[in-house]
Amino acid sequence: METAAALVLQAPRALRLERLPIPEPAPDRALLRVEACGLCGTDHEQYTGAMPAGFAFVPGHETVGRIEWVGPEAARRWGVSGGDRVAVEVFQSCGGCTPCLAGNTRHCVEHGIRDMYGFIPRDRTPGLWGGYAEYQYLAPDTVLQPIPDGLDSVLATLFNPLGAGIRWAWTLPGTKEGDVVCILGPGIRGICSAVAAREAGAGFVMVTGVGPRDASRLETARRFGADATVDVSSADPAKEILAATGRLADVVVDVTSKAPEAFTQALRLARPGGTVVTAGTRGTALLDAFSPDTIVFKELRILGALGVDTGSYRRAIEILAGDRWPFAAVDRRVAGLGEAEDLIRTMAGETDADPPMHGVVSP
Repeated sequence: METAAALVLQAPRALRLERLPIPEPAPDRALLRVEACGLCGTDHEQYTGAMPAGFAFVPGHETVGRIEWVGPEAARRWGVSGGDRVAVEVFQSCGGCTPCLAGNTRHCVEHGIRDMYGFIPRDRTPGLWGGYAEYQYLAPDTVLQPIPDGLDSVLATLFNPLGAGIRWAWTLPGTKEGDVVCILGPGIRGICSAVAAREAGAGFVMVTGVGPRDASRLETARRFGADATVDVSSADPAKEILAATGRLADVVVDVTSKAPEAFTQALRLARPGGTVVTAGTRGTALLDAFSPDTIVFKELRILGALGVDTGSYRRAIEILAGDRWPFAAVDRRVAGLGEAEDLIRTMAGETDADPPMHGVVSP
């Protein structure tokens, strides 16, 4: 039986190269030859055990590649042919349940989080469920987005973080022309959120970070639409945004990870009647300074954001293809399967190297 190389996370910090069987063609599914797979915070949280799975799996959920083979039923459903280049959405969609009909595939009754690509047990046939592999299996309820000619595959993996920025900082909060927007966290999703706010017509965008490690990222944020950047370890962002605009933020987007104190800061930064979008995972630490009454007194709208919707993915790919923003110049590291673990450890802050803004596995 023909096999493909794949990285399997067998347990926290146990990423092993295995050979998994390549599935035979079937009418309602396809096989993707992976060209590139972007990394995000979830990847290194899975690796370190901060987000434990309890089973072995092939990670990777920001996949771009070419259709190796596709069954006739799948080809009709997806509108693709062999050789087409596509991006794979994280969540599968049955297409018939109430959430899917409303465009909310993240809460598909049939699939949901348990079937998200890059987090499915290896023991579920055929095992090739993630982008850290030479090939990725595409089940019948997969959702694909076409990648236009001329858009580099490594760059195209930004369809996921940019799609997230568009949903979190634009469509979900309803950001409109002239709004003051504050984004907490200067990672790749932070700068993508800054881009999205600008595309929405925001009048002022501020991005925050913390400490020397974020200094270069805050500089990058300036090139991606930020009018102001603040290191919260040395300055009060609420005072800074008041000094710059005369008011607090209409929209605050918190994309920090494992930084529960940022939520309290987000509440302080929002104006009365403003909107706070919480997208990064919070962790379980208690917040001594958190006062729920702030939400009441300010009449804040608090929105949790899980993942991306199809419309945001499509808009992200259009923006990337339009080359309006300097994404190609972002600090980036591309690793093969043999170097992927070192890249993940670096992004988790476990090596002496500075984490890149954009990490990509290219099998």
